[in-house]
Amino acid sequence: MSFAHDTELALVVAAALVNTDLNGTDSLTSRNDLDAFLIRYPFSGRVTHDDTELQQVRGLRKVLRQVWEGADRAAAAERVNRMLRDARALPQLAIHDELDWHIHATRHDAPLAQRMAAEAAMAFVDIIRMDDLDRLRVCAAQECTAVLVDFSKNRSRRYCDTGNCANRAHVAAYRARRSASRPLQVNDETHAR
Repeated sequence: MSFAHDTELALVVAAALVNTDLNGTDSLTSRNDLDAFLIRYPFSGRVTHDDTELQQVRGLRKVLRQVWEGADRAAAAERVNRMLRDARALPQLAIHDELDWHIHATRHDAPLAQRMAAEAAMAFVDIIRMDDLDRLRVCAAQECTAVLVDFSKNRSRRYCDTGNCANRAHVAAYRARRSASRPLQVNDETHAR
C-alpha cells in the first residue's frame, strides 16, 4: 500500500519530531536546534524563532508519541480529532515551490506547532482510514524508544533509523546462534588429570 507523497512526508517528519526526545536525550532544547530541524524538515509559513514557538513544538512531541503508542484505531482517531480541532484545521489544496498539489490543513500564518500538528494529524487520518495503524511502530530494539513508520510492502520493518538498532540486533542474534552451535569446550588441564 502506498500513501500520497504529502502523507508519507508528514509521517516521516512527525516521527523525526518525536525522536528528538529519545532515550533520555533531548535534541530540541534551543531555538538553534529547532532551526536545524526546520532546515532538514522545512515548513512553509511563519516561523517566529522565539522561545514560545520552541516550547509549543516540544510539547507536540508527547501528543504525537501517544498516537504511536495508542492501542487501537478508536483511541487514535480520538487523539487525531483533538489534534485537528486544536489546530483549527481547515484542509485545502495547495501548490508551491517544487511541490505538486498537496494538502495544507491550517492557515499559512498559523503558529508553527499548530501547522505541524495539523499536517501530522492529516497523515494519521489516512493511516486510520486505511486500517494501517500498525505501520506506526516503536523500535523493536530493547533499549530504544524511537518511533518509525513502516512503509515496506510486507510490513516487516522493526527497527528505527536513529542509531544502529537493526545492526546491533542482527549481530546479537548471530552471536547467540553461533554460541549455541559450538560444542562445549572441555578445559585441557582438567582433562589431563
